[in-house]
Amino acid sequence: QVQLVESGGGSVQPGGSLRLTCSASGSVPSIYYMGWFRQAPGKEREAVMCISKWDSPFTFADSVRGRFTIARVNAKQTVYLNMFRLRPEDTAVYYCAAGNPARGCSGEANDYDYWGQGTQVTVSS
Repeated sequence: QVQLVESGGGSVQPGGSLRLTCSASGSVPSIYYMGWFRQAPGKEREAVMCISKWDSPFTFADSVRGRFTIARVNAKQTVYLNMFRLRPEDTAVYYCAAGNPARGCSGEANDYDYWGQGTQVTVSS
C-alpha cells in the first residue's frame, strides 16, 4: 500500500509561484510513475504532469507547458510540482497520484491506484 499527502497549496496573485509537495509512504519502491492532476469546480479531473522513477517527465496539460515543472526525489519519497507565472485558470484542487500504468505515464485518472486528498490552489487578484 502507498499513502500520499499533498501540501503547499494556497492563494497567490496572478504571476505568482507555488511549490506543491507530495509526500509518499508505504511501498514506494514498487511505484514507477507519479503524477499531478487538478480539478476545478464543475470540471472533470485533468492530468497535469507525470514523472517516472527514472526522472523522465511528461506534460499533459498544454496550458502549463513552460510554466510548471515536476521533480521526483526517490530517496525522500517525494514528488514536487513547481508552478510559476500562475494564472486564474490554474485555480483548482491539485491531487497527487501514483501507480504503474501499463503504458507508462498516463493522463487517465483510472490508471493510477493511489491518490492524495488534494490541496487547494487559488490564483486571484
